[in-house]
Amino acid sequence: MTSPYSTPTPEEPDFDGDQQDLADRLSLRRVAGMSTQLADITEVEYRELQLERVVLVSVWTAGSQIDADNAMAELKLLAETAGSEVLEGLVQRRGTADPATFIGRGKVEELRQVVIATGADTVICDGELEPAQLRNLEDRVGVKVIDRTALILDIFAQHAKSAEGKAQVELAQLQYLRQRLRGWGGNLSRQAGGRAAAGAGIGGRGPGETKIETDRRRIKTRISVLRRRLRELESVRETKRSQRTRNQVPSVAIVGYTNAGKSSLLNRLTGAGVLVEDALFATLDPTTRRSETEDGRVYTLTDTVGFIRHLPHDLVEAFRSTLEESTSADLLLHVVDGADPDPFGQISAVRTVLADIGASDVAEQLVVNKTDAAEPDTLLALRGRYPDALFVSARTGTGVEELRERVEQRLPRPEIEVRALVPYDRGDLINRIHQSGEFVSSDHTEHGTLVVARVNADLAGELARYATDA
Repeated sequence: MTSPYSTPTPEEPDFDGDQQDLADRLSLRRVAGMSTQLADITEVEYRELQLERVVLVSVWTAGSQIDADNAMAELKLLAETAGSEVLEGLVQRRGTADPATFIGRGKVEELRQVVIATGADTVICDGELEPAQLRNLEDRVGVKVIDRTALILDIFAQHAKSAEGKAQVELAQLQYLRQRLRGWGGNLSRQAGGRAAAGAGIGGRGPGETKIETDRRRIKTRISVLRRRLRELESVRETKRSQRTRNQVPSVAIVGYTNAGKSSLLNRLTGAGVLVEDALFATLDPTTRRSETEDGRVYTLTDTVGFIRHLPHDLVEAFRSTLEESTSADLLLHVVDGADPDPFGQISAVRTVLADIGASDVAEQLVVNKTDAAEPDTLLALRGRYPDALFVSARTGTGVEELRERVEQRLPRPEIEVRALVPYDRGDLINRIHQSGEFVSSDHTEHGTLVVARVNADLAGELARYATDA
């Protein structure tokens, strides 16, 4: 299937900007036909050179068969984004996940036979597994087992670029790992002290802390360091945000499901040139760009990290400072992938996360993207359920002008109307009205510019000295 974000043809312009971030990330490219792999390569060497080979496992507890298939397809995309080759997908229908092994004792042996037959290195489970479930599955299947949360954390770790993004990902990983540390034999037993039983007395006493306890302590210390660092970085972000608030600059946040086309839409609206890639979680670091309305008012557009179904709680907590860009916005552009098999599920998942971070009360404009690749029946169903939604294609430009006009209409408008005769040597005030206010009328007179405008309180105070009833 051709990606809606594939390379444009010569007659089709590229609206995604300079793509400097993407060029940096892909600066080392694989050259086709250069392999010199030997025919008699050993199995160990083969595994080292190839992608990680995985088997996917899902427990279908609710919903329809279509829902289960969509969930498995999404898990496959996540696994491939993390850098693995999917060999097999297994789904079990049951009321609840098995508390001991996730899929039940009988199915574990079937899974083990599939792993042996395919030569898989890893089993990925579609859910957040308890430490006991992970341990039991690994012991019985004989290969590494990870859950959906660990998979998403790994993808975030690969894509994080900024200092803040890397710290947020590491914090989430450590919080996840702290509850899942494992040890064997002496690593789990405490050191003996005093008159020990079983003859362990002299020579059996130690520092009083085992390896697993040491690991937990180090993780706890590192978490404290990361949280302190993130508070410092958050203060910088808060300073910039408060400056925009003080200057009465309206803000628009672009939110939505991962890979819905949020970054492409930002590029189309502002020419930002940020990273655009047909991959899950390509954007982790918020990007804010300045834009202007037709009448010159300034506002900001912010591209945010994408959401996904069952977004891990640790990630939401770690990225809370980043996600708060949405809570402080005046308008949310909720971007939906119209070409996705389940766009309604995307909308529900995004609104769930927005409610979790306290952004459910912010004004929302639903934007269905990728209409050039969507099925007509899907678009018709979306139009029926969401009559106020806008349908656009960031790739072709269809509907973007209508979206721009809708954003301008829904921006908050200044509340105070003033009438002032501004001297010609105070052109800075006229410029500020253009940027943050709204002209009702203006007329050039002998003594200055007679303006009637709607402005914010700060600017109204500065214009008060030039107020006139004439």
